[in-house]
Amino acid sequence: MIKRISFLIGIFLFAFFSGQKKEQLQKQNAELKKQISTINANLAKTQQQSKLSVAYLNEVEKKIGLREKVYTNTQKEKRLIEDEIYLRQLEINRQNRELAVLRKNYAEVLVKAYKNKGAQNKVTFILSSKNLGEALRRIQYLKDYSDYQDKKAAEISTAAKVLQENITLKQKSVKDKEMILTNQQKDLLTIEAEKKTKQSLLEEFKKNEVQLTSELKQKQAESKQLEGQIRSIIADEIRIAKAKEEENRKAEAEKIRVAKIAAEREKAKIEAENKARMEALALEKKKADDEARKLKEISERKAADEAEKAKLAALADAKKTEDSKKAAEAEKAEARRLAAAKDAAEAAANAKAAADRASTARAAEATMVKKNDDEKKAAETKVMTNYGVTAAVGNNFAANRGKMGMPAYGTITHRFGRQPHPVFKNIVEENNGIKIAVSKGTVAKCVAPGTVSRVVASADGSKTVIVKHGDYFTIYANLSSTMASANQQVSAGTSIGLIGEDFDGSYTLDFQIWNGSSPVDPLGWVN
Repeated sequence: MIKRISFLIGIFLFAFFSGQKKEQLQKQNAELKKQISTINANLAKTQQQSKLSVAYLNEVEKKIGLREKVYTNTQKEKRLIEDEIYLRQLEINRQNRELAVLRKNYAEVLVKAYKNKGAQNKVTFILSSKNLGEALRRIQYLKDYSDYQDKKAAEISTAAKVLQENITLKQKSVKDKEMILTNQQKDLLTIEAEKKTKQSLLEEFKKNEVQLTSELKQKQAESKQLEGQIRSIIADEIRIAKAKEEENRKAEAEKIRVAKIAAEREKAKIEAENKARMEALALEKKKADDEARKLKEISERKAADEAEKAKLAALADAKKTEDSKKAAEAEKAEARRLAAAKDAAEAAANAKAAADRASTARAAEATMVKKNDDEKKAAETKVMTNYGVTAAVGNNFAANRGKMGMPAYGTITHRFGRQPHPVFKNIVEENNGIKIAVSKGTVAKCVAPGTVSRVVASADGSKTVIVKHGDYFTIYANLSSTMASANQQVSAGTSIGLIGEDFDGSYTLDFQIWNGSSPVDPLGWVN
């Protein structure tokens, strides 16, 4: 029983994970086929153009690679289905054995029931009981036996149904496998046909090797000449930028010097204006402090006088009974005490008011000091602004590394740096950027905000646009026409020019990024 449960769990888990894996492979194949469809559409667009191009060859190679991935995934899917068929057959065999056992047991039950059939036999079986208890037990036994027969019949029916379901699933898996094998044959034929196409293209390249090599070398010479022009233009731009920077630095330093003198004069004027106010406030503060001190002394003397008089009044009150005459004196002493207390209270109130005035004067003085400092700072800022002293605005080209879009979307046929030619292995290319093959009519877009530095016309009729982005430059070469002019301010996405036809019949943009006088790999900057 435990083995059976383990086997069932194993099949269930295999079916679950196998289903997931198959679904994943099918999704991958759907995506790969979508990419193949896109490549076919791109190739269809270029059918009217020369097929003898690196771009066309790259697309064919890419398509073969994708088809081979589809074939590999289908092979994996086929193996999963074969494993599924094998495990399903094991389960069918096990269920057949169980069904045979169930049918055999049920047949034995039916035979026994047949031997003891008939209501008379049942009645005799019950009536032959020794007592009522035994008779009731025999009735229950007959009922249980009948239920047992029904249960066994239901088990056989359920097992047969499950078995049929497994057989149906196996048959479906077999059909899926047959379909996959058919598709694989088609895929193999397609891959073989596309490999022949690739071989045909390579042979065509070889057939025209002399002419194409000559044209390629001429193109390389033109590229080298263009590189020299670009280097010269960038060097001029750097020299002009440095001279301008030095000029700006000197002008800025002079502005700062003059502005500081003016600011000092303005601050001195504010200082003079506020000095008198400060002196008046200081005098007022001194008077308030002196008055507060005097009033405090008066208050303290009166308080002492009050205490002395209170003491005398208390002594006089104690002697009232001794001398009636002294009673009058005691009353007078009490009156004097009350008057002294009133004077002391008034003096204390005056002292508090004087202290408050002194505190207000100190606060006014502090406010005046802060106001004086704020006015001087504001005056200095105003003077600096009036004299044109401002902070320099930084360049954000480097900050956007990896976030900028491509100047045009297509197939990258040539990468940055020293690379062997994709077809002619004896030729090594030195690329200062990347080459992007596109469909006819594609427009190159600027990748970042900047200023058009120069528009250069080459001997072959193509045009190159150089855009300055602070310390960086972007180059858009092999344009048939331009949509931007020198000194024009451009933004990311601004149309630069129409991408022109290359010597091999493909439409290719030569895109470069320079950090000062050094070219860098554009693929690290755009995506």
